[in-house]
Amino acid sequence: MGIFDWLFGQFIDVIEWTDNSQDTMVYRFPRHNHEIKYGAKLTVRESQMAIFVNEGIIADILGPGIYELETKNLPIMTNLEHWDHAFNSPFKAEVYFVNTKRFTDLKWGTKNPIMVRDPEFSMVRLRAFGTYEIRINNPKYFMNEIVGTDGHFSVDDIDDQLTNLIISKFTSVLGESNIPVLDMASNYEKFSEYISEKISPYFEEYGLELTKILVENISLPENVEEALDKRTSREVTGDLDKHIAYQTGEALGLGNGSMGDMVGMGAGLALGQEMTQKMNQKNIDRNTPPPIPTRNSTMYHIAVDDLQEGPYDIRTMQLYIGKGTIKKDTLIWTEGLQDWVEAGTVLEKYFNVTPPPLPKS
Repeated sequence: MGIFDWLFGQFIDVIEWTDNSQDTMVYRFPRHNHEIKYGAKLTVRESQMAIFVNEGIIADILGPGIYELETKNLPIMTNLEHWDHAFNSPFKAEVYFVNTKRFTDLKWGTKNPIMVRDPEFSMVRLRAFGTYEIRINNPKYFMNEIVGTDGHFSVDDIDDQLTNLIISKFTSVLGESNIPVLDMASNYEKFSEYISEKISPYFEEYGLELTKILVENISLPENVEEALDKRTSREVTGDLDKHIAYQTGEALGLGNGSMGDMVGMGAGLALGQEMTQKMNQKNIDRNTPPPIPTRNSTMYHIAVDDLQEGPYDIRTMQLYIGKGTIKKDTLIWTEGLQDWVEAGTVLEKYFNVTPPPLPKS
């Protein structure tokens, strides 16, 4: 091989890029002084696009295929330096490969709880996290708005910004959805679609497409979750009488053998019924007036502002009548009455008492 064959061989140039990192979004093809040989072969693979940049200006964007870099093949690029010359001289330009595949399993999550209004819990603080997927759908926008002159741009370089964007918009979307917190778990898929629809336009401003966003969990504060667990436990027990009887039988430890089971069950049922009756009696006592005192005086209950007060003896009643706290239409109850009655029907004489005239001097 002669010296001239070797020299002309140097003009045979191959420009291509294979990515093994799985997270590189944009890669600038390395070239000394950015020189590209006339007639060079450019290979753009599926899920790639090539961007030619000359003197800081995007000259052309090429999709998948094999290109021979000549004027007749790429007339759009005739504005490149020396490109319109007929001789085989190299021209200076930068080639950026843009990875247009989906970037999956990117994480997002709330750093701090989000305060929202809920139909059931009124105001509540929520935490949420999940995953999302993106891809570059407008290489020119992405280069101009995000990458700039970065020669190796990866997902990590923009992940924090996208996560903050999701969280800022997620708060508004969460408030607009009006979905109760307890119903969100059964609507994660629909909720994810709703969020994607609302947030996607903001990604397009960066030249990105939000292909999918998944909500994996929306959680309540620990104290609210504990209250829900207690409520769930009460619901699971079902019939309270049977549950108490069962628990009592278990506590007696008489479950060894069939006879022991029967004895334990019988004892448990008896003790459980007794406990249930006492609990029911307490509930009844809370809803009825207390028993009459043993002393020989009539005691009265009064209703003031729809609240039951008392019992009061007759002297206290007279004092309240004098102050105007008890009026004729005030409802009262005492032993022997089947229902509440107006005070004027029972204590009429106390309302008509007037002091005698003052003595004359």
